[in-house]
Amino acid sequence: MSKNLKIPATYMRGGTSKGVFFRLADLPVEAQSPGAVRDAILMRVIGSPDPYSKQIDGMGGATSSTSKTVIMSKSTRDDHDVDYLFGQVAIDKPFVDWSGNCGNLSAAVGPFAVHAGLIAKERMVDNGVISVRIWQSNIGKTLVVDVPMRDGEVEESGDFELDGVTFPAAEVPVEFLYPAGAPGSLFPTGNLIDTLEVPEIGSFRASFINAGIPTIFLDASELGYEGTELQDDINNDAEALERFEKIRAYGAIQMGLNQTVEDAQTRQHTPKIAFVSPPESYLSSSGKRVEESEIDVLVRALSMGKLHHAMMGTAAVAIAAAACVPGTIVNLAAGGGERENVVFGHPSGTLKVGAKAHLKPEGWWVEKAIMSRSARILMEGRVHVPSSVLEANEHGES
Repeated sequence: MSKNLKIPATYMRGGTSKGVFFRLADLPVEAQSPGAVRDAILMRVIGSPDPYSKQIDGMGGATSSTSKTVIMSKSTRDDHDVDYLFGQVAIDKPFVDWSGNCGNLSAAVGPFAVHAGLIAKERMVDNGVISVRIWQSNIGKTLVVDVPMRDGEVEESGDFELDGVTFPAAEVPVEFLYPAGAPGSLFPTGNLIDTLEVPEIGSFRASFINAGIPTIFLDASELGYEGTELQDDINNDAEALERFEKIRAYGAIQMGLNQTVEDAQTRQHTPKIAFVSPPESYLSSSGKRVEESEIDVLVRALSMGKLHHAMMGTAAVAIAAAACVPGTIVNLAAGGGERENVVFGHPSGTLKVGAKAHLKPEGWWVEKAIMSRSARILMEGRVHVPSSVLEANEHGES
């Protein structure tokens, strides 16, 4: 009988997501570098691949929001505190998608960095706020997370309420600096609105955005939706999910992310697909009524093939950027014109996000996007992984 690997880990909530956090140095040596061994260990930690899609034999929660892993270390860059790598673990398929970031868990990265002793002593404060400078390794971008401190520890308690999270907590502001990269890279096709042709499905107006995470924005009415749909309205419709995935695959090709439709099957994390519509009153998933007057636009987004219960943090960055550029699908649904923030309605409630967008000779440029989340430690200790996982991959087995 083989022994278990016992790996130090912390289970954290960040925004409306949960994930298993590791310090790079705590992983087995064979998993401290990218590759099959690392992926196999993380999949086993989360409980994937699971043909039942329940992840009963792992830490995952059988949704895209809870099938996540984070690896962190002190930064190799002088102007950053930590390096942060995010792995989205597929639920029923054997792969880890490293192609993007998780905006929700980004809020937990700052607190974890403090808790795990990854911040230099001269940067620490006993009381107040420490701005943790983070290098997001997946996408090569800088994040700044403001972590509240009290008596030398991260302050998790507070009265900040986030729709999609049951209990109030301390507010954790997150800044995504230059989320679209250099001027002109915000729109990968160079257009505010494109025509997306999808064989056997139809033709759609689409805004392709590369900020936070590559995202395809569509008009809800062109898909036959109101924009007020909740999870069951979409996720219980197998034909709808299949249609969305096909639209996403062809959109990814048009964005230059994939060369073939088949490529999309191994890149489920990116791009995201979302549909928008003008404000309208609706009942959120908790039964709370969201009034038309409270919001600027309605947005529903899919993650890993299912409608998200709230909103992915990186997609919220894309929403902010798209809303603040006059003439995009999102901006037009929000009433058009120039703006620096937007309040959007999602299945669990509302969220306010902001962005500073500028038109330069090379094209549109986003200086930063801002949102507030919350985070806390749920549990810490050691995750147990059968050593047979390591042995199998050392011998090249799957």
